Amino acid sequence: MHNFPDKLIAGFDSFTKHRHKIERERYSELATRGQSPETMIIACCDSRTAPETIFDSGPGEMFVLRNVANLVPPFEPDAGQHGTSAAIEFAVQVLKVKNIIVLGHGRCGGIHAALHPAAQPLAPGDFIGKWMKLLEPVTEQFTDNGLMTDGERATMLERISIRNSVKNLRTFPYISQKEREEKIAIHGAWFDIKTGELWVMDHDSGEFERPDVWGTPQTGNK
Repeated sequence: MHNFPDKLIAGFDSFTKHRHKIERERYSELATRGQSPETMIIACCDSRTAPETIFDSGPGEMFVLRNVANLVPPFEPDAGQHGTSAAIEFAVQVLKVKNIIVLGHGRCGGIHAALHPAAQPLAPGDFIGKWMKLLEPVTEQFTDNGLMTDGERATMLERISIRNSVKNLRTFPYISQKEREEKIAIHGAWFDIKTGELWVMDHDSGEFERPDVWGTPQTGNK
């Protein structure tokens, strides 16, 4: 007997009968020649914000890294085991991606924990507790005059965190070099779960704008 979730078995059965059947040739090609995605997405583990769904992408189109609160640590070439940094290195150095997108989202549990640490105490030795310390430089930048609602404070911190992760990406020497050579572009984006809106960070100002009001779909690396 097995105790594998029945819902997942049913989902896989539907996948093989429908999507895989339609894209069988595509999967066969990917198996033969390997993957060559042009874009890496660094997203949150949150089950409501799957990048493949948000961007309606097919197999092999995006290299997706998901971690708690879509954080990017600074470049630290020490003896530690850096899963996020390893995935970034593989995407840039091996797969030669042309875009890296840090994708944050509204109502993020990690950001909520950073705003309300007393409400969700974590033991000092916990993995999650150590990981969330990456947000300390972000919370130090955050100021609240007491007039914002809890939701407004969360949205602001979610977006500041994206900017911070973009800044940390540039501490990786091979990324900053490729960016100078215009071989790679770094982007920030924020997805609102409730409204379904996507907000994209402007490269120069750092402000977040909705691409659906730009008029013409954007193409290329920038």
